[in-house]
Amino acid sequence: MRICVYGAASSTIDKEYVEKVEALGKEMASRGHSLVFGGGGHGLMGAVARGVHSGGGKILGVIPQFFREENIEALCDFCDELIEPETMRERKQIMEDNADAFIIVPGGIGTFEEFFEILTLKQLCRHIKPIAIYNIRGYYNEMEVVMEEAIKKNFIRENCLDLYEITDDVDELFKYIEAPEDNIRTVKELKDG
Repeated sequence: MRICVYGAASSTIDKEYVEKVEALGKEMASRGHSLVFGGGGHGLMGAVARGVHSGGGKILGVIPQFFREENIEALCDFCDELIEPETMRERKQIMEDNADAFIIVPGGIGTFEEFFEILTLKQLCRHIKPIAIYNIRGYYNEMEVVMEEAIKKNFIRENCLDLYEITDDVDELFKYIEAPEDNIRTVKELKDG
């Protein structure tokens, strides 16, 4: 399975996040999965790539050309394949098209945006791929509170929560990711459910 991992590029975050995400990458490789990611060499992007690489897994990095040209971020130097599109929109599309599942690890606004876009696309039945949030140290607890508040105020249907899994347990995460998708639903079911 090709798993797209979205996560932080920052190199200033607590090393516990880095260690856990690198271990996640090793576990991915040990289970025979390959990595699709943003191509960065630092932060949690670099960590998951190091983990997959150390486990002998395949890696596809996707990073816009301007990252290299403008020295925005260090590139991962051991991708099996590196694609350099022109724009961020193209980057996300390539990552989505090349993934069978998505894991979201802690990150900033780019990671939040990637999660909500892929969740929206699933809600609109543009894909049926598993989406899992690896909630290290409760990083996404407040986001869950926001989701629940939006549900209480009728901005989001409660069944939207069925479209992804959130856990701090790696075994539970892979159990969800590797399970066959059995809850394919239509837009009408999600809107009227």
